[in-house]
Amino acid sequence: MLKQRLHILVTTHNFPEDYSTHPQSLQTCILKNTLSRRKKVHSFIAHRRFAFTTRIPFHNKLIYMYVKFGSLVDARKVFDHMKERDSISWNTIIAAYRRHGYPHEAVTLFHNMQQTELQPDQFTFASVLPACAEIGGLEQGMDIHKRMTDRGILSDVVVATALVDMYAKCGRINKARELFDKMPQRNVVSWNAMIAGYAQNGIVEKALETFRQMKLAGVKPNSATFASILPLCAKMGALEQGMDIHQSIKDGELLSDVVVATALVDMYAKCGSVDKARELFDRMRQRNVFSWTAMIAGYAQNGLAEKALKTFKQMQLAGVKPNSTTFASILPACAKMGALEQGMDIHQTIKDRGNFSDVVVATALVDMYAKCGSIDKAYKLFVKMPQRNVISWNAMIAAYGQNGLFEKALETFKQMQLAGVKPDSTTFASILPACAKIGALEQGINIHQSIMEGGVLSEIIVGNALVDMYAKCGSIYKARQLFDKMPQRNVVSWNAMIAGYAQNGYCKDALKIFESMKDYGIYPNIVTFACVLCACSYAGLVDEGCKYFNHMSNPYCISPTVDHYACMVDLLARAGYLEDTLNFIIKMPIKPVMWAGGVRYKW
Repeated sequence: MLKQRLHILVTTHNFPEDYSTHPQSLQTCILKNTLSRRKKVHSFIAHRRFAFTTRIPFHNKLIYMYVKFGSLVDARKVFDHMKERDSISWNTIIAAYRRHGYPHEAVTLFHNMQQTELQPDQFTFASVLPACAEIGGLEQGMDIHKRMTDRGILSDVVVATALVDMYAKCGRINKARELFDKMPQRNVVSWNAMIAGYAQNGIVEKALETFRQMKLAGVKPNSATFASILPLCAKMGALEQGMDIHQSIKDGELLSDVVVATALVDMYAKCGSVDKARELFDRMRQRNVFSWTAMIAGYAQNGLAEKALKTFKQMQLAGVKPNSTTFASILPACAKMGALEQGMDIHQTIKDRGNFSDVVVATALVDMYAKCGSIDKAYKLFVKMPQRNVISWNAMIAAYGQNGLFEKALETFKQMQLAGVKPDSTTFASILPACAKIGALEQGINIHQSIMEGGVLSEIIVGNALVDMYAKCGSIYKARQLFDKMPQRNVVSWNAMIAGYAQNGYCKDALKIFESMKDYGIYPNIVTFACVLCACSYAGLVDEGCKYFNHMSNPYCISPTVDHYACMVDLLARAGYLEDTLNFIIKMPIKPVMWAGGVRYKW
């Protein structure tokens, strides 16, 4: 029956009975049908053993046909059954494995080809080098480079570009640039490879410089160029450069390209120009999930949580399915607003879509529940996570700390260490305040030892947390010792030291270090003055307190908050200046809530 059906299938294309004399007609039949029918025709002619089915070109066309329709298994079967193969056979199968996401197998096939009498050509190298790049196979890539040099084919722009790309992706960016500079000719793909190479290696300035050189060389950027260079502007916050690039895109027709338009939206949003990002987003001719996600993330990162949630709803109404990055962008917006109900709705969508297995999404869910005050739900989700990374553990530790469960935070930190997960600077910056809050000096000292072993002591966020921990645990001498050794300090570092001195009764030392802070060119902020005024209050230094309070507005242009006014009321009242205290309260533009004798007063 099958043979009869296949016979009808073939004869409906008006092929003569003597198929063996018309191989091209039969191959045309194969190429004009669906994959399933092609397989049947292939099976039919293979069993009939036509003369042309033993020829290499026929098998090569079959391999190409199967690869084109995504049937890599069938293509490999044809390849493996070939008694003889030529360069086209090898090149087609190597390229197929690389393009379908099997770079290791592509490299293995290349090595197998080398065991034959056939010599790799420029097409072979152009396929295997990207495979080496994808697996980080620098050694294999260098060996291929040597073979290319021996064969004298480095002048081929496609092969040379693939070589540049391989070295760049394997972290040898200087070697990539050396080869790039030696290329006798370069096309837009060559320039893109070099720009992307710098970007992937975090050398942002060099990437932007190469982009400028590309334009000076008269090479017109394409969508791939802009897709590489715009995220760099976003990363640097280089709005002006991003706008220049936008202008060059306007001059062409690339604004209609969804990838380029999405990169522009993302760049403007990350550079803080959210309105411009939205204007471009609304003008896009088509949008995909990445476009919507860029806009949602833009709102969330700029503190516009409500707009982020509104855009997320618009995305769903437009019938665009969120992906893992979308969820990881919208959940922090829910967390910021305390929008637990909306967060729970998104959680349900995540479960329906099966995205919970994504560690980034699961971590964002844990963080959202914790920041919305549902710490038990956060913990249950954390326990259910199929995998956890350092960010997941950090989220849970921070969750306990933010909700005042400092003992739980320390317990989770210990569990993290037992699980073999190495803490990072964020971990230490979250766990040290927990030690400070409960005065757990011994545990803080142990964590300090872990920090030194982890090699993150030089990071400013960790140094600040250590200074604060020692100060709040009463070890002010150790805090100052660490403070003085810090390779760099910011206003948070100075605030920690000022507050530490004040809280430990060394108020004059607090004021002294505040004065030296200015000598180092560090400008005080709202927190600094709150610490200074507290120090004045504890020491009864009324004149100094009034002077620093006035200095807030002039020369520092800082508007006092309710905390600063409360400190001044406390300072004056403690010193016995009751009439001055009352007059100060009457003139205050902000009326703080205060407690006295267990009674709550709102002035």
